Amino acid sequence: MNKIMIIIALAIPLQLLIGCESKNNTADLVLLNGKIVTMEDDYPEVEAIAIRGKHILAIGTEQEIKHYITDRTDIIDLQGQLAIPGLIEGHGHFLRLGEVLTQLDLTKARNWPEIVKLVAEAAINANPGDWILGWGWHQDKWEKPPSPNVEGLPTHHDLSKVSPNNPVLLNHVSGHGIFVNEKALQLAGITTTTANPPGGEIVRDVRRYAIGMLRETAAEMVWNLVDQFKASRSSQEIEAEFRNQVALAARNAIENGITSFQDMGSSFETIDKLKKMAGEGNLPIRLYLAIQESAEDLEGKLQQYRLINHGDGYLTVRTIGEKVLDGALGTHGGWLLEPYSDLPRSVGFNVTPVEDIRRSAELAIQHDYQMAIQGIGDRAARILFDIYEAEFKKNPTKNDLRWRIEHAQVIHPDDLPRFAELGVIPGIQGIFACSDGPWVLDRLGEERARERSYLFQSMIQAGAVVMNGTDPPVEDIDPIASFHCAVTRELPDGSIFFPEQRMTREQALRAYTINNAYAAFEEDIKGSLKVGKLADITVLSKDIMKIPEDEIRSAEVVYTIIGGEVKYRKAKMGESLVN
Repeated sequence: MNKIMIIIALAIPLQLLIGCESKNNTADLVLLNGKIVTMEDDYPEVEAIAIRGKHILAIGTEQEIKHYITDRTDIIDLQGQLAIPGLIEGHGHFLRLGEVLTQLDLTKARNWPEIVKLVAEAAINANPGDWILGWGWHQDKWEKPPSPNVEGLPTHHDLSKVSPNNPVLLNHVSGHGIFVNEKALQLAGITTTTANPPGGEIVRDVRRYAIGMLRETAAEMVWNLVDQFKASRSSQEIEAEFRNQVALAARNAIENGITSFQDMGSSFETIDKLKKMAGEGNLPIRLYLAIQESAEDLEGKLQQYRLINHGDGYLTVRTIGEKVLDGALGTHGGWLLEPYSDLPRSVGFNVTPVEDIRRSAELAIQHDYQMAIQGIGDRAARILFDIYEAEFKKNPTKNDLRWRIEHAQVIHPDDLPRFAELGVIPGIQGIFACSDGPWVLDRLGEERARERSYLFQSMIQAGAVVMNGTDPPVEDIDPIASFHCAVTRELPDGSIFFPEQRMTREQALRAYTINNAYAAFEEDIKGSLKVGKLADITVLSKDIMKIPEDEIRSAEVVYTIIGGEVKYRKAKMGESLVN
């Protein structure tokens, strides 16, 4: 379907605009009979929208928009449903999402024995020596601690019994730790005398035996073996797998109303492959990529990799990230100013050396790149603020940089004003407040958690441009769930996780649309519904701006439109149709 869009402000009579329109002012696609929220202050709600080519042609009343309809115009009757600017995933891992969709799903496991059973079933059908990979476990979400356990974590023995001939790697849902079996430990050469690598930990029992848990950089010892195993395949197999992962990730995102995906951390090799697909016209969803390479590898390559709207607006590369300055709170890896309340021996980890981040910042400002670095703990966030501020002061003529701190889950009150003062953007995930809330008080203690953790409303009141996302595959790519958590902060048991930090519904929608577009320097082409902007639109079955809070989660994506093309529609009988 071919489209180009130009929006009519309600305050301007239609007849005054006709002379300003192009000669061919008929619409390819029209949306009628619904509620359309634009995210534009001059006309926050309209009745209808006309699309031509890839852009918005007109918006206004139904009567005005019918002017653009011909017998060749496709018409979508919204039937009273809600249309909003296309939702933008503000922080995710695109290829990783596609990859985990092919692995064992551990997210629903209620306890350690259920995970062992899943691996046992996979081992029956696996060839000897093949890797068994799984994703999504979290020890704090199990119904009871495993027995025996070390710091609440299982030991590998039950897992190893059911998979003697296959190495096993089970990724923690945070992506900041893995659990492996004895076969994998042996292949990695991990023994009682193996030293912890910088920025990581081999978790051990009292006898110094590795239990199977590898935190942060320690996981690389096993990941390297998986990479070697995959690299041994033919180039045709590798290429086919890559394209399949792109298709799976895109389908998952589009079915959930996502029209653009901000990927936080791709290698040069991955970018080369995605650039090729974009050039072919084979990227199904718009991607905004951050380069995740060491400062040493970035030097000399940034200029050639910088891309803006390549492949007809489907690929942009202008960010360095997501280098992880620290780890995740769930694995006691977030880098804190004071020790963990439930692990007093630890303040977390500095994963990527500070000097690497500092050098990357120098390169970013030199080559007009954005920085988007993970800072989960309050110590990590403070160090990032300091690095960013130092670069800004050294380069006073460089303005509008929009550097980001990804996650920003724990922020010291002294650092909160620095978001607005420096123009730094917090890249939060609303859903984390609800999924992490049940155990955050254990990690930080109630007083510190209330003062510093998941400060959504405090950030907004401090003047920050707050983003939102779900960090897939860490969480399901479900913007409705993240929106709901941002405005309710309701935990699974019905309690409210620091209610003073709830967003309003308008704030939450801005964080998923125009704010995410702003954080990618794309607010002029997406993030709101306005004449001339890209026709990226999400249609929901219910009005999440008005319905009772307890109904928000029941809203479904009905249409996902990218560049005027209906990429997804929900069929009447529950069948999903993705182009």
